[in-house]
Amino acid sequence: MGETTVTTLEGRHEAAAHPVEDRTGPGRLRRLRAPRRPRLWFEILLIAVSYWTYSLIRNAVPEQKAQALSNADRLWELEQRLGLAFEQSVNHAVNSVTWLVVGMNYYYATLHFVVTLGVLVWLYRSHPGRYAATRTVLFSTTAVALAGYYLFPLAPPRLMNGDGFIDTVVVHETWGSMASGDLKNMSNQYAAMPSMHIGWSVWCGLTVFALARVPWAKVLGLLYPAGTLVVIVATANHFWLDAVGGVLCLAFGYALATLWYGGRPYSLPREVPDHGDGGGRSGVLPAGLLAHRVFRGRGSPGGRGTDDTVAVPDGGSPDPVGVHAGLVSPRVPDDSPGPRTADGASPAGASAPGASAHAPEVPRP
Repeated sequence: MGETTVTTLEGRHEAAAHPVEDRTGPGRLRRLRAPRRPRLWFEILLIAVSYWTYSLIRNAVPEQKAQALSNADRLWELEQRLGLAFEQSVNHAVNSVTWLVVGMNYYYATLHFVVTLGVLVWLYRSHPGRYAATRTVLFSTTAVALAGYYLFPLAPPRLMNGDGFIDTVVVHETWGSMASGDLKNMSNQYAAMPSMHIGWSVWCGLTVFALARVPWAKVLGLLYPAGTLVVIVATANHFWLDAVGGVLCLAFGYALATLWYGGRPYSLPREVPDHGDGGGRSGVLPAGLLAHRVFRGRGSPGGRGTDDTVAVPDGGSPDPVGVHAGLVSPRVPDDSPGPRTADGASPAGASAPGASAHAPEVPRP
């Protein structure tokens, strides 16, 4: 008879810890679509370049004043036929309260940027596995809005002729929107549809509501877009239908991100492993993994544990020890006879049959 080959436990450990990497085209595409730990320098550069490009394109769109004013008249008539032309009443009511309208002017000019950047920073620090997908929603929403500015130029209510809307920034001489006062020549005056104040604020609100753990933060997440809607109407910067356009753009952004990442942005794993190899694979979560919530108990099943998100293969079960996430080496079951400790392992010093690095002697016939 020939020699007998025995696979050792050590070899099985090594094989499990180093899976074969798929370097084919489809495998590379899956890695590109997989959640990965964001890189700070890249994200700062991407946000700066993207906003500069957005502003450049938005302001380069021909203002088409006559067409924009005509579209505003038609939109206002549509709202009147629907019985929902309430913007002018809100505009006049808020304008009569100086401290309120001044506060809204500053709200409109600042929170649009401050809150959005704040949510991005929070995502980067607290939800790195969900950051890229959620950021993709925001960027694709903003990109598709540019098509709206070009295809449907629209004057804001404050620029309409003879309809009695009040430009609150001009009247109260506050530092405010780039679409009013001394800054108006730096911005396209007729890009009101869709409203990115609403698109971005709803994105912020949904993100905070979905991912925040404390109830008061969730409430603030819902109140922020509602407050923004009141502000854009009260300051006569938008019709309420502009807000509908912003929400539709946001829906497109969520659909695109869901298709690209294979799941809803907020359901992706919160954390992604960082392999620390210094290359392009650092922090990549293998494609096809789903997020699950597992309870890690201490001591007994009734002990106190932590609620964490870990990644497991599609159709698999949660892995509380992090084998599938690449955090620890998998434990190979030991089926050999002999004594066991409380966790099922062989006691120190006990040698399991077949665990030797050499094959056992096989008697020759």
